[in-house]
Amino acid sequence: MAVSVILCIPPQGYFAERWQDSSMPSLGVLSMAACLEREGIDVHTLPAHMLKMEIADVVGHVVEEKPDIFGLTITTENRLEAFELAREVKKARPETLIVIGGPHCLATADDTLIHIPEIDIVVSGEGEETIVELVRAVEAGSLPKAGGSAKEFKKVTGISFRDEGNIVSTGPRMKINDLDSLPMPGRHLEDMALYNLNIEVPGKGKLPAVNLMTSRGCPFDCNFCATPVNWGRKVRGHSPERVIAEIELCIDRYGAEVVWFYDDTMNYNPKRLETICEMMIERKLNLNWFCEVRVDALERRLFEKMVEAGLYHVGFGIESASERICQDIIHKKATLKQAMDVIDWSNEAGIIANPFFVFSHPTETWEEAKETLEFAESLEGKAMRSMAILHVYPNTQLWSRAVDEGKIPDDFTWTAKEDPRILELPEAQGRVPLYMDKLTWFQISTIIFRFSESALKVSLFSKILKAVKRINSFKKFRQYFVMGLALVKLKVGKVFS
Repeated sequence: MAVSVILCIPPQGYFAERWQDSSMPSLGVLSMAACLEREGIDVHTLPAHMLKMEIADVVGHVVEEKPDIFGLTITTENRLEAFELAREVKKARPETLIVIGGPHCLATADDTLIHIPEIDIVVSGEGEETIVELVRAVEAGSLPKAGGSAKEFKKVTGISFRDEGNIVSTGPRMKINDLDSLPMPGRHLEDMALYNLNIEVPGKGKLPAVNLMTSRGCPFDCNFCATPVNWGRKVRGHSPERVIAEIELCIDRYGAEVVWFYDDTMNYNPKRLETICEMMIERKLNLNWFCEVRVDALERRLFEKMVEAGLYHVGFGIESASERICQDIIHKKATLKQAMDVIDWSNEAGIIANPFFVFSHPTETWEEAKETLEFAESLEGKAMRSMAILHVYPNTQLWSRAVDEGKIPDDFTWTAKEDPRILELPEAQGRVPLYMDKLTWFQISTIIFRFSESALKVSLFSKILKAVKRINSFKKFRQYFVMGLALVKLKVGKVFS
């Protein structure tokens, strides 16, 4: 039997609410679609967020198209809407196999299958090979309907599903070592004009842009990061030649003048990055590009080569100005001096430096948090700064600690719409539990507002309105009331200072 597949991004989008204005295609979905296409399998992508579709619109599309497999990509931030979409699609078309995958799924398969009966299969880890094998299993007769057999599904590694009421896991799938063996993401399967991705480059205005990911994994071990869980600590990268080929395709076919590299650590292999830069220069690609780096793996000579090749914006994590927090808690060995070197180099070269800060680490005191906040404020005029309150993501080191400390209940489920035992801040941080230890909520609120005023330069009014609409319990009222007090105190303090 011929099998048809729809791979969908939920209406909310791939990212958290704070990134809803972002309009980058999902490279993971496009990569899986390209693998299916290469195998001659009928596949369509459905970027519901860019098509301005509501859940009902997606359901109507599925009913009309009658796919055998409906795949949903899920992040921890967008999981709740994705679950709701899965429920409605299954209700409208029970014979369609509902498959989910994405960053949220590696450590949450059982939790999802227990609580969301409408979801048939959870794909854990990289999906390119798995989705092709799933289609072959369906072709061979594995379907979740009367008379269907799960025998073929058991041959597909990297999935979890139900068989006679029991959850079956086929074990972890080996990571794809040779990324060059994958086809380029299937950008041609979507109308890239939908995304209208334009990025402001200083002195040049808004230029047409594309996003690329040239490697998977991160060799470092930050306690809060989900990358080692999802991609692994052994970094696998496309060859420089393959990277340049994809860049040139994006220039020729989509008019790209800016590239946003989505790699977790672009300089994980300095020699590889140097080769990529040299090839950009030799081929006169005339690109502007952004990437994220580790400052403790970046020498000035390589930085200057990156600038020559078109780097205009560089992101990197500082996380905390406290050496104790960085070394003992986060397991981050990079120093403030190394970060300041990159900031100084960037200012000398006219490059945007964008350090990231995270607050509310385990055992972090108010004095240590203020040290970080004051350091971030001291960078005004020298760097663009980003911040977050510490999130607890599935299966990270921080997750294990939070569970052991009782901050995450033993019976917590990621499928619940509300859990009064945890604290979230959807307006700014997504629907992900926040980690709180030594800092009070008033202190955390003060950090958010001080940082927003000094670095983010964002209007808080729209976020306050959204927050008010979310108040449906005394706990939420108290949470936002305390935030209001912190904001008032900050404003009054500025007046009298």
